[in-house]
Amino acid sequence: MSNKELLLVVDDEEMNRQLLSRRLERCGFQVEVAAGGAEALTKVGSTSYDLILLDQMMPGKSGSEVLREVRDKYSASELPVIMVTAVTESGRVAEALDQGANDYITKPIDFTVALARIRAQLSRKQNEAARRESQELYEIAARAANCGLWDWDLVSNRIFYSPRWKQMMGMPEGDAAGSPEDWFAKVHADDLSCLRRSMDAHLREEAPLFEAEYRIRHSDGHYRWMVARGLAVRDERGTPVRMAGSQSDVTEAKTVDMLTKLPNRLLFEERLGAAVERCRRDSNYVFAICFLDLDRFKLVNDTLGHTGGDQLLIQFAERLRRVVGSSGVVARLGGDEFALCIEGVATPNMASALGERLVRTFRPPYVLEGQEFFSSASAGIVLSRPSYANAAEMIRDADVAMYAAKMRGRARWAIFDEPMRERATTRLELERDLRMALSKGQFVIHYQPRVDLDTDQILGFEALLRWKHPQRGVIKPDEFITLAEESGAIRDIGLWVLAEACDQMQKWRQQFPSLTDLDVSVNVSPVQFRDPAFVAQLQQILTETGLEPARLQIEVTESLLFENLEEARKMLFALKEIGVGLKLDDFATGYSCLRYLSRLPFDAIKIDRSFTRELGDSNPESKELIRTILSMAQNLGLGVIAEGIENRLAAEYLRNQGCRYGQGFFYSPPVPSKDVTEMLAAPGRSRNGEKSGS
Repeated sequence: MSNKELLLVVDDEEMNRQLLSRRLERCGFQVEVAAGGAEALTKVGSTSYDLILLDQMMPGKSGSEVLREVRDKYSASELPVIMVTAVTESGRVAEALDQGANDYITKPIDFTVALARIRAQLSRKQNEAARRESQELYEIAARAANCGLWDWDLVSNRIFYSPRWKQMMGMPEGDAAGSPEDWFAKVHADDLSCLRRSMDAHLREEAPLFEAEYRIRHSDGHYRWMVARGLAVRDERGTPVRMAGSQSDVTEAKTVDMLTKLPNRLLFEERLGAAVERCRRDSNYVFAICFLDLDRFKLVNDTLGHTGGDQLLIQFAERLRRVVGSSGVVARLGGDEFALCIEGVATPNMASALGERLVRTFRPPYVLEGQEFFSSASAGIVLSRPSYANAAEMIRDADVAMYAAKMRGRARWAIFDEPMRERATTRLELERDLRMALSKGQFVIHYQPRVDLDTDQILGFEALLRWKHPQRGVIKPDEFITLAEESGAIRDIGLWVLAEACDQMQKWRQQFPSLTDLDVSVNVSPVQFRDPAFVAQLQQILTETGLEPARLQIEVTESLLFENLEEARKMLFALKEIGVGLKLDDFATGYSCLRYLSRLPFDAIKIDRSFTRELGDSNPESKELIRTILSMAQNLGLGVIAEGIENRLAAEYLRNQGCRYGQGFFYSPPVPSKDVTEMLAAPGRSRNGEKSGS
């Protein structure tokens, strides 16, 4: 719908209608025309116009008759009418003005004058509508028992304050009258200029209503958030002589999280700012802040819906309250992020004790939708010191510490130190370099062989990305993939890896045609996997490289399934439909999806290196878990690939338990493509230097 003002031009002469309507349209108006009075009244009855230009002399219904009928339905402020009349018809002009015309212009029309008068009438109409709306708002405020009312005599400069106004300020009732300074002197210094500007703009008629939001000091010393609205009363010359309105306390809505009833980010930052200032003045005053966010919160929302997510947030908030007690403030910053400000935490040892207490608090299960659910949180802790200039500096360091905790795994905490900030700066630099790495050709792919554990024969390779940074040397994926996912660069990087790996595998298959079953595995990021365009992009890569789909194995991590199981299932079946293989990576590293596997089209699962690495130490738990996985996979008809095989004992144990496939440094580390070519040219030997099958 157009936002242009809609005008109706009424004139019995076609040339006049066309000329005037075209010029008005060029000035930004929307224009309709009527050739006579009857047509004009029909249009007014069915369309809402902003203004009418009405010719005085017309055959049939005259302009005066049309005006009379228009005024029976609409007031002059609701629908302005400007009469168009000849210079000699001054008597008719006076009659039209008496009947309710807003203004007139004479023929021949001076368009500049006409345009100015049209705009003046439209402006008055808008101001009147705003004034009526303001009056309605004021009347509503006056009836609201919880609002404080004020009435300012601008001539005597005295204000009447209602009892409720004084009550919400913590002021004694006493005399109801007072000076403007009773109000303005209590307004927070940062908000006073804005309050005065809003008031002055209304008094100068630049704003239809006075409205301002500000903090004002209560008699208990704390600031509370208020919203004031008011409307000026003017004398016959337009000079404001009085202004009245209301003041509403919006502190709770402004500063309290409605779900958990905790202070929100705004109030937390105010309280923290006060604590920082006190610490700067008094070196004996110490405190700590702690930033936390929930691990796997998205999983709760996707599994149990937002109701379950809300329940978790409420229960989490209650546990935080118990940890802090009366010694500090707990706040919800937004989403699943929370913050604590606790007095008396003075040393790293005390901060460590706080971190341990928090971790213990989050261990017991939560009951969500009648089910037990385990969730943890990561925490960053910062100790106060007089050198902090403001709250923003402490918040910055708490964010850095929380990120450091997350990098260590779930249910961890970290205390901020200066090297941590340096590492955060390094991370930002790395993110900047990452954005240019692909275009500068800094990525390479190494390939780690996957072998038959019975024969040591190479069956395929896993493509593993490496970043050859010009200053930092070779960087492994663990150090930059998270950055790539957070920045969105992972999509382009992931597609490049797929294209390079498919192209290289096709070259090897052409060079070694006898190795008919050779394939390549590529790990796909969750960000890329969730992209609706991913299947089409993969099909295009296979077409362009000429690689048979069955020679490509797509690996996804187990955790990805739980972000949205149903969407993951759809994507897996779509990939299976184009013919690629599917492997479940990092199996059994923190989730339990055994009951889902039968519903998903995986060809194989990969045993994580954290289990195989311990086989050489005769770890009974790892051995038992591997036996369980192998048994389960056999029942489901799935292949099993063991990662991280680093010694003969691990290889023999896996082989004896019926695991057929494996990879690891015992056979070969990831190597450049030229080394793979040499490896394939001498298939009788394995990378560990022993004869195949020995």
